[in-house]
Amino acid sequence: MKKLAQHVNELFKEVPESEKKEMVMQEVLQNLEEKVWDLMEQGKEEEDAINKAIVDFGDIGDLKEELGVSEDSSATQARRNKLMNRKLNLGYSIWGSLLIIGLLVFINFYYSPGVIWFVYPTFAVLWWPLSMYYSWLRVKKG
Repeated sequence: MKKLAQHVNELFKEVPESEKKEMVMQEVLQNLEEKVWDLMEQGKEEEDAINKAIVDFGDIGDLKEELGVSEDSSATQARRNKLMNRKLNLGYSIWGSLLIIGLLVFINFYYSPGVIWFVYPTFAVLWWPLSMYYSWLRVKKG
């Protein structure tokens, strides 16, 4: 039943600490445990019963409203996550482009040192981090 407690804690992590939160969390945990026991009496394995109880429980949007957590905080968190993902994409695109350009330079100077051709595909490769940069800026500005 430790998995149930972890799931309930994860569901309520955005809710500020209060006595009401603790009461609601305990009630939700008790309901989930009762559901698990009922499912186990019907013949389900413990792991299957826990997973089914969690899936059947669903979303806690109404409970969050009752506890005074606005959707703005989750929207803010979603925006922050999106910004972080875009920043990570930007970093990957910069490093990936540098590796590709480095490979092109190596191939150019190893196989045809008399002709400098790596510059042309470099322009094409640079569109990747450039597009990620503008995507990151768009999310950053909101």
